[in-house]
Amino acid sequence: MKLFRLFGKEIVKQRINNMININSHAESNDHKSDSSMHPGSLTEHRRTAKRRSLLKWKSALPLMVISSFLLTTACGSPSNSETSAAGSTASSNGPVEIEFWYGLGGKLGDNMKKTIDAFNASQKDVVVKGIVQADYDETEQKLQAAIASGQVPAAVLSSNVEWAKRGYYAPMDQFIADDPNFKKDDFVQTFLTQGQVDGKQYFLPMYGTTQIMYYRKDTLKANGIDPASLTTWESLASAAAQMTKKENGKTTFYGWEPMWGSENMIDAVLSKGGQIISDDGKTVMIDSPEWIETWDMFRKWIHEDQIMTIHSGGQGWEYWYKTIDDVMKNKAAGYTGSSGDQGDLDFKIVGAMEQPGWEGKGEGKPVANAIMAGIPAKASPEQQQAAFKWLTYFSKASNTAQWSINTGYIAVRQSALQDPQFKAFSQKNPQIEVPLKQASHASAPFQDPTGGKINDALKVAADQIQINNVPATQALQEAKVKAQQELDRANSR
Repeated sequence: MKLFRLFGKEIVKQRINNMININSHAESNDHKSDSSMHPGSLTEHRRTAKRRSLLKWKSALPLMVISSFLLTTACGSPSNSETSAAGSTASSNGPVEIEFWYGLGGKLGDNMKKTIDAFNASQKDVVVKGIVQADYDETEQKLQAAIASGQVPAAVLSSNVEWAKRGYYAPMDQFIADDPNFKKDDFVQTFLTQGQVDGKQYFLPMYGTTQIMYYRKDTLKANGIDPASLTTWESLASAAAQMTKKENGKTTFYGWEPMWGSENMIDAVLSKGGQIISDDGKTVMIDSPEWIETWDMFRKWIHEDQIMTIHSGGQGWEYWYKTIDDVMKNKAAGYTGSSGDQGDLDFKIVGAMEQPGWEGKGEGKPVANAIMAGIPAKASPEQQQAAFKWLTYFSKASNTAQWSINTGYIAVRQSALQDPQFKAFSQKNPQIEVPLKQASHASAPFQDPTGGKINDALKVAADQIQINNVPATQALQEAKVKAQQELDRANSR
C-alpha cells in the first residue's frame, strides 16, 4: 500500500481510464487460437469461452489495473530514466536488454526458449528475456494493462489491427528499409501481408498454420485409393463412402472426420469462390450459392450419408483430440486438422495431403494464418531496434525451418524449403512440406469489421448444420440477418 500511496490516486485513476478506453476499441486479430497450448491452428484458438472471460475481465478492470500497477512496481519495474519498457534496460556500456512476451507452453514453449537462448548466444548487442504468458489471450490482456501503465515489453507475440491503427504498435517499415538482409520477397506473401495495416508493416510473421488432411495409409491402400487422386471434395466424398463401414444401419468406421466448427467449411467455401462480405465491405454474402451448396454437402455427408462425423463439446481441446484418436485408433480413415498436429501424430500410420478444391474450380484455397509479433510503440527507439533484430533473427530461413521441423508449424520464408536441415528432414518426413506448399495458394484470414460478430454468426450456423442437421439454407440465412445488422452498425460508426 505504501507504493500505491506514493504514486497517488489520480495516476491510478488515469490508468483505469486509459485501460477502459483501450478495451472499448480492442478487437480480436482474427487469430483463431493457440490458447490451450494445443499445436493447432488459430481456431483452434478463441471460442465462446474467450468472450465470457473478457466480459468478466472488463467488469473487474479497476481492480486489475491497480493490481497490475502494484505488481509491476513491486516486481522489478524500472525505476530509472533509462528504462521505458517493462523489465527492459538500455545502456551505452552494454547490450540492450528487452522483454519478449509470448503465450506458449509445452513443446512450443520449450522451443521458443531454445530459440531465445540461441539468439542471445549469437551476438552481444541485445539480450532477450522471454516472459511466458498462459496463452495468446492472456498475452493481449496483459499488454492492455502494460500500455495503460506505460511499461510495455519491447516485443510481443501478439497482433491487433485496431491497436495498430490507434498507434499502440510501432510500424517497422524504416527498420525493414535499413536492413539489407530482410528480403521481403522471400517471405510467404500470404503471411507477410497479414501484418500490414493501412499500407504499413506493423507485425512480422513468426510462424504459420493452416488446416490440412491426415489419412491412414493402410486404409487407403486396402481400398485401392491413391491419396494423390483426392484433389477435390467430390473425390474425397466418394472415397469416404467407399471406406465407411456400417453394421445394422449404424456407422462403425467413418470415411472422414472434419473438425468441429465453422473453419473447415469456410475453407471449402473459399475454395469454391465464395466470399464472406462483398468487396466494398457493405454486404454479407454468406447465403450465396457457394455457401449454401457447400455447407449443405457437409450436412448431408454427416447426417444423411453418415460417411463423416464430428466430435463436439467437451472440455478444452477434448473434441480435437477425440478426432485425432479416432484416426490413430483405426475408427476413421482420416480427418481435417492443423499443420501443428504433426507433433502428435505417428507418420508410420498416417500421411498428410493438402485440402482439396472443387471440380472445375482448381486447387483448394483454405485459410493460412500467420502468428505474428509486434513492437509496442511506447518502447524506446533503442529498444524497438533491439526488438526488430530479435524478430528478424527468429524469421531467418534456417531458424524458421528449424521451428517448422520441431513443431509442425509453417516456415514463414520460402527459402526454408532449401535449408539443408529442412531438406534432409523433409526427405524422410515429406508431410512437413504439405502446409508450406498449401500456404503458397491459400486465402488470407477474414478481417471481421464487426469485431467478431460475423464470425460468431457463422459459428452458430455451423453448429446448427453439423450438430442439429438444420438445412444450410435456413442456418445461413438466419446467420446473414444477424451478420448484416452488425455490419451495417459497424459501417455507420
